[in-house]
Amino acid sequence: MRADRLLRLLMLLQRHGRATAPWLAQELEVSTRTVLRDMDALSAAGVPVYTEQGRGGGCVLLEGFTTQASGLTPTEAQALFSWAARETAGDLGLGADLTSALAKIAATAPAQAVQQAEAFGDVVLADRRRWFAAVDDVAWLPALREAATAGRRVRISYASAESTSPSVRTVHPVGIVDHSGRWYLVAEHRRQQRTYRVSRVQDVQVLAEPVDLADPRPLSEVWDDLRRRFEGGAAPTRVTVSVDPDAEGELWRLLSMQLAPGSQIEVRNGGGDRAVWSLQARLPSVVASTAVLKAREMTLLEPQWLRDEVAAGAERALATYGRPPEPPGAMRQDEQHA
Repeated sequence: MRADRLLRLLMLLQRHGRATAPWLAQELEVSTRTVLRDMDALSAAGVPVYTEQGRGGGCVLLEGFTTQASGLTPTEAQALFSWAARETAGDLGLGADLTSALAKIAATAPAQAVQQAEAFGDVVLADRRRWFAAVDDVAWLPALREAATAGRRVRISYASAESTSPSVRTVHPVGIVDHSGRWYLVAEHRRQQRTYRVSRVQDVQVLAEPVDLADPRPLSEVWDDLRRRFEGGAAPTRVTVSVDPDAEGELWRLLSMQLAPGSQIEVRNGGGDRAVWSLQARLPSVVASTAVLKAREMTLLEPQWLRDEVAAGAERALATYGRPPEPPGAMRQDEQHA
C-alpha cells in the first residue's frame, strides 16, 4: 500500500539522511520515478524532504528534523504503523490523510521505535480478501462515510441480491461496518434497521436533512443485534452422516462451511471402515445436495425427513439428466447374476 511505502521511504531517509533515488527504488522494490513521486507526496505532507541534481545529489531529509519529543515506544509505534498496511483508510477515502499523519508521527518518533516499526512492517501482512472472492468495488464508500459522520440522510440506488434491477430509497445512516473485507452501510429505512452492502450501491445523493433515528443506540450495539438476527434466522438441524475414509478431507471442508455458529463436527466410530459425523447444519438442504452428489463417499443417516429429500432429489436428477452411459466392457447388474 502507498502509505506503507511512504513510511518506509521516510525511515530510510531518517537512517541515512541522504540517498540516491535508484538505491531507494531498489530498497523499496519500485521504480525511480515512483520514488520521486513519493518524495513529492512527503513534501506535500509537510516533511522537509527535497531532491538534489548532479554528482553527490539525491533524495535528502533536512538535517535535524527528527526529534525524540514524541516518546513513542517501539510497541506503540508498531501498533500505530500497522494501520499503514490496511486498506480500510483507502476504501474510506482517507488514504492520503493517513499517509500524512503517519509520516509526521514517524518523523518525530525515537529512532529505535522507527527501526522496529520498519521491521514489523516487513513481517506482517493484512489481507482482508476472502478466499476465491473478488475485491469489492466500494466507490461510494467515501460519500457514505461523509454522510454518516455529518448525520445526513442519503438517497441511494441499490441493487439487492434478490432484485434484477436497482431501486431508489432514502435511508438514515447509523454508520458503516467493515466485516471481513466487506463494507456495509447500517441505516434505518422506514424506521427499521437494515444493512446494505456498499458494493451494491450504484449511486449516492447526500441530502440536506439530518438523520432521524428511531433507535439511538451506538453503532456497535446495533450491528451486534443485526448480526445475531442474521445468524439466528433459522434454527440449525442436527444431521448425521457416514463418511468414506478416502474422502474425509474434502467432505470435512464442505460440511464445515455449514456449521452453525459456535458448533463443530462430532466424530465417532461407525463400527466399520466408515466414520460417523454429527453436526448442527445451518442449511440442511446444502447437506442433502452434497449427499446426492457424493452418494458413494457420504451417506446421510439422520434425520429421516432429510433422507427422503435426498432420495427425491436423486430421482429428480435422474429424470432430468438420465443415467450416464455404461463404460465400454462393463457388465450390467442383471448380467452379473445370470
